Order: sequence, then C-alpha cells, then structure tokens
Amino acid sequence: MLVRRPILKTTIEIPDDLARTAKAHAARENITLRSLIERGLRLVLRADSQEARFELRDASVDGRGLQPSYRDAEWARIRESAYEDRGG
Repeated sequence: MLVRRPILKTTIEIPDDLARTAKAHAARENITLRSLIERGLRLVLRADSQEARFELRDASVDGRGLQPSYRDAEWARIRESAYEDRGG
C-alpha cells in the first residue's frame, strides 16, 4: 500500500538566472524541478542541524580576585605589571 505524505503547496520567487540554471540541472539529472528543490532543502537542513555549534570553554580560574597590592590600583599600574620584563 502506498502511503502519501501531506504536501504543502506554496509559491516561491527565485531570480530568473537561478531558475534557468536549476531547470537545466534538473533536466540533465532527469528529475523534476520540484525534486531538485526538495533535495536541496533536505541537504541544507541536514547540514545545518549537524553543524557543530561553537561553545566557548570555561577559562575562568579559582581565586580571590586581585592580589592585595593591586586591589585599589589604577588600570595603568595593573597593565604595566602584566607587561613588566617583556621588552615593551
């Protein structure tokens, strides 16, 4: 028994040059334009769902904040100490 899936009929607008290229491609592949569009959508959706999402690793460190000698220091002093002995 053939099971039919529900089909949504819709209209899409695509540039003329893309439509001509897609129709020619479909003809070369001996498939319908509809099949080509469906295949393309499935490929894009599958690729997007499999893409690894970037997750920033937790690079925080345990500690008690700035050392006492820097707690009330100006940013320039902290930066100067960070680059001390680096030839800058």
